[in-house]
Order: sequence, then structure tokens, then C-alpha cells
Amino acid sequence: MKIKSFFKILVTTYKNWSSNEPFQMSASVSYYALFSFPALLIIIIQTTGIFYKKNEIKGKIIREISEVLGQDVANTIEGMLKNAIDQEQSTLVIIIGIVTLLYGATGMFIALQKSLNIIWKVKPKPKNEIFKMIKDRIFSLGLILVIGFLLLTSLVLTAFITATTDWIGQHFPNFVIYVIQIINFILSLILITILFAMIFKILPDVKIKWKDVWLGAFVTTILFSIGKSALGIYFGTVNPQSTFGAAGSVILILLWVSYSSLILFFGAEFTKVLASKYGSGIHPASYAEKLS
Repeated sequence: MKIKSFFKILVTTYKNWSSNEPFQMSASVSYYALFSFPALLIIIIQTTGIFYKKNEIKGKIIREISEVLGQDVANTIEGMLKNAIDQEQSTLVIIIGIVTLLYGATGMFIALQKSLNIIWKVKPKPKNEIFKMIKDRIFSLGLILVIGFLLLTSLVLTAFITATTDWIGQHFPNFVIYVIQIINFILSLILITILFAMIFKILPDVKIKWKDVWLGAFVTTILFSIGKSALGIYFGTVNPQSTFGAAGSVILILLWVSYSSLILFFGAEFTKVLASKYGSGIHPASYAEKLS
């Protein structure tokens, strides 16, 4: 692909993105995310806690949230997680809680799937509604577990790098430490790219080849990383939470998810244009059909 063609694809992507009412779709996703967020984090922590210390996992999540949304929001979410994870409950309450968590955590991905279907111009066939509902929940739960696995991988890599940095600093020049930090950053980008690629490949009701999602997922990752830094600077400078008082934490979460969704939708549009022009195209799944 030539650089000129790449910029043409970006222009086409922007036109398609803006014509699909991305702000309305992102508002829908952020609304469902508000209810899914605690359940999503709890499932990730409990699942990855089988293989790693829960406090370490929770700590990393809180640090990431703190970097973007500020310490107040991080403290609010930490309190929610502590109350939900540490409570001792009866078996029946635990079972009901697990079912509620699973249903709630997958709600955001269902909303995200509907938005991606709109972007890629497909819809499920009416006669397959029950099958579709079961499939969507299973796939959404699978993505949650993938997020947990990627988080676990990131934790292990970070722990290894942290443990060896002092030793490396004593036996090698300082530039080696910078090289390792760059490698750690690149590995982080790879993990996020894998997550976006799986969202584009698995979540929508389409058939698309893996080779057609990787570049779109990588571009989405770059935009997401830039947007994350920009959002952190904005929240740190403007402090919009002070404007909304007690509801500030909720508002910031909504803004964060909405902003991230806009980036993801742009990446989906980019993937669609790229797959249609240079790849094998995007086709409805067997239980779906093209939008008229």
C-alpha cells in the first residue's frame, strides 16, 4: 500500500465514521459500560486471581484508571471492588451474584457488537434470535476472559522486567534499561492490538479473515494510546470532576468509555475500508444478513 493510498483510506474512513453517528453509538456503549464495568473488573480479577495475586491484579487496574481518570475515580472503583470481592456470602447468593455478574459484564460487549454491526452494515436474521443471544453472551464472556489473560500476561512481563531492572542496571550501561522499557512498551502495544483484532474478528456478525484485521487493530491501538495520554492530560489539567460534584466519578467514566468507543469505531471503519479495498472483504455470517 502506498502512502497516498493510505491517506485516501483515512479520508474515506473519516467520512464513513462521521456518517454513522458515532457519538450516538458511543453514548449507548458508555451507558451499558457504566453498569457492566464493576462486573467486568470483578470477573477479570477473580479469574486471573487463580494464577496470580488478586491484590497485584487489582493494583494494576487501579493504577491504570488513576493515570487516565485521576485518583478520586480510582478510589471509587477500588471501594466498589473491595466491597464486592471481600464480602462473605451464602452459596445461593454467590450463584445469583455470578449469574448477575456474567449478564451485566457482557452487556457492554453486546452494545458494542450492535454498533459494529451498524458500521459493517449487517444485522442478525430474525429467525436466529435465540441462537444469536446465546452466542453473543458466550463470545462476550470469552472476550472478557481474553482481557483477563492479556492483563495477566502484562502483569507477568512487568513483574519480570521490574525484578531484573536493578540487576541489569548494575551490570550493563544505562541505555540497556531504556531499551528494555521500550521493549515493554512494544509488548504492551502488541497485547492491545491482539485484543482489538479479536474484537473486530469475533464480536460482529460477519466473516472476516484474520489478515484483514491486523492493520486496522494496530492503527486502533496507536490511536487508543494517543487518546489515552491526551485524555489523561485533559483530566489532569481541566479537572472536569469538580464541575459535577458527587457525580463526577460517574461522569468521568462515561466520558472515558465514550471517547474510547469513538476511537474503536474509527478503527472499525478503517478495517472495513481496508478489507474491502485490499483484503477479502467483510461478509455476513451464516446467521446474519446485509443491511438494506
